[in-house]
Amino acid sequence: MTEKSLNKERILIIDDEPQITNILCEILRDEYACQASFSAEEGLDLIRTNQFSIVISDVNMEGISGLEMVPQIASLAPDTVVIMMSAAQTIEAAINAMRVGAFDYLMKPFDLRQVETAVKRAVDHYALRVAKRHYETELEKEVQQRTAALRHTTEELEEQIAQRNRAEERLNYLAYHDLLTELPNRALFKDRLGQAMSLAQRDNQVLAVLFLSIDRFKTINDTVGPGITDQLICQIAERLRNHIREGDTLGYWGSDEFAFLFTQLSDTDGAFEIVRKIQSKLEGPFQLSKQEFYVTSSIGVSLYPFDGWDEERLMKNASVALCKAKEHGGNFHEFYTVGMNSQALMRLTVENSLRRAIERQEFVIHYQPKIDISAGRIAGAEALVRWNHPDGRLVPPAEFIPIAEDTGLIVSIDDWVLRKACEQLKQWQNVSEFPLSMSSNVSARQFQQPGFFASVDAMLKEVGVDPRYLELELTEGSIMTNPGIAVNTLNSLKNIGVSISVDDFGTGFSSLGYLKSLPLDTLKIDRSFVSDATIDPDDAALVMAIITLAHNLRLKVVAEGVEQRDQLKFLHLLRCDEIQGYLFSKPLPREEFEELLVRGQFTSNHWNGLREMLHLKRDPKKFLTAAA
Repeated sequence: MTEKSLNKERILIIDDEPQITNILCEILRDEYACQASFSAEEGLDLIRTNQFSIVISDVNMEGISGLEMVPQIASLAPDTVVIMMSAAQTIEAAINAMRVGAFDYLMKPFDLRQVETAVKRAVDHYALRVAKRHYETELEKEVQQRTAALRHTTEELEEQIAQRNRAEERLNYLAYHDLLTELPNRALFKDRLGQAMSLAQRDNQVLAVLFLSIDRFKTINDTVGPGITDQLICQIAERLRNHIREGDTLGYWGSDEFAFLFTQLSDTDGAFEIVRKIQSKLEGPFQLSKQEFYVTSSIGVSLYPFDGWDEERLMKNASVALCKAKEHGGNFHEFYTVGMNSQALMRLTVENSLRRAIERQEFVIHYQPKIDISAGRIAGAEALVRWNHPDGRLVPPAEFIPIAEDTGLIVSIDDWVLRKACEQLKQWQNVSEFPLSMSSNVSARQFQQPGFFASVDAMLKEVGVDPRYLELELTEGSIMTNPGIAVNTLNSLKNIGVSISVDDFGTGFSSLGYLKSLPLDTLKIDRSFVSDATIDPDDAALVMAIITLAHNLRLKVVAEGVEQRDQLKFLHLLRCDEIQGYLFSKPLPREEFEELLVRGQFTSNHWNGLREMLHLKRDPKKFLTAAA
């Protein structure tokens, strides 16, 4: 091969017609080093082992077509320029070639001048590609070198910044921590107390502030000196630190005084247990300079919200309680009494009254209608308990249910409500022309009773109610407390025909995973979403999402707290199945609910207007006569 031929740009010509490759080779051989190939497969093999500046290929060939080959050429030899040729003399054919990556397009039969021009342009383009790639390679090397230098400079700067930040963090830490014990000081303790009070107010929880003083500390200090007492304080701090849960705070005020903040207490009993454990932590001996020391402590306690609504008052009351504890001579604790005693007395009074109410059956049930939007009639009722107090008040659930839940009395109340609701349902079904369902709330304590399913099954058989018309409403928290046991219980209930509803959906766990795995029938949208659904786009989106999700899972949807026509219309448009709310009726005593059924459905002008608004047909079925 001559030197002249070595300097020529290499061209690969691919066509399954030899006469075409011969013609092109003949035309181009003076200026270029040409090589022929008679299939795309053969051409790709040549490209893998040889370097070509230009590839001229036919579009239509047996096996791999020219259009299919172009992307493979780009992968094997990115700089190689491809010219496609075809007998198809249409703009669309040329466009298709360009789309897959061809540089130019030649039509058969050839115009020799166009072939030479196209090849020359392709060669120039190839030279530009090669130059660009070389420039990019050199530029990449330069960038890498400069990046490495910059990285080194950045690392040095970051280390300097880190050192400065560590110094600042240490200064900030020392501003809020005690140097001796590394515990939070008064400033940090007060800040955490303020945050904890905000959370406790939101979550309706109790928190406790405890001040602890080491008994006879001055005597110990005078006897062994400040160095030994510093060691004693550090050992005491370590023992007490091990008693602190995540989210609680142990602080050190200096001298002999420690402070505790305990959060997320469900009731005052938790604070009593905490005090007992803290004092027991200090019972063992402390080893100091080969000597054993025994210490006791005095503790003062204040509780939020009973003993104060701000940080200063709670801390002051805990200090007052500590002073009173010290008056007993040591190893004693005292709760701040003014708020605590009054609250304990009130709670004890309500608890005792509740126990008597269960014995005397002072509870009554009100029934809130559940409206089938499509049919325009009452589909069922929810049984809601009220306390008919001996003083003449009808006590709402919010005033006694929390105490009933804390004390466990809720189980007896729920059992009574469920039985009475089923007995009432049996009476109503005997005189109703349409199926009427009954919903009853089940508390977490009742649901988690080991014999819950067996008791429900026995009660239904005893009362004689068809289980298909009983719906048990549980909160998400009740189910998710122990999902494994919950699934077994729910499956047992489903097997006998009882329906399961998730109450206040959206306010708890709202896990899509458990929705798919649990045997549910109904989702109840919490009233907090319904109330603003027509004015708040976010709430509207949530309601739409819940209804769509439920229907996709073949679940019924009940919306609570419907009080306005716009809310009803919105829910009707979303194909919500049932509604509850004051727009139709508040919870009613048995006699008033029966009267509502006897009158028939949607008979008033008010409900005629709603029926017309929703385009509902009147349902002639109704309650025949009041139950005896």
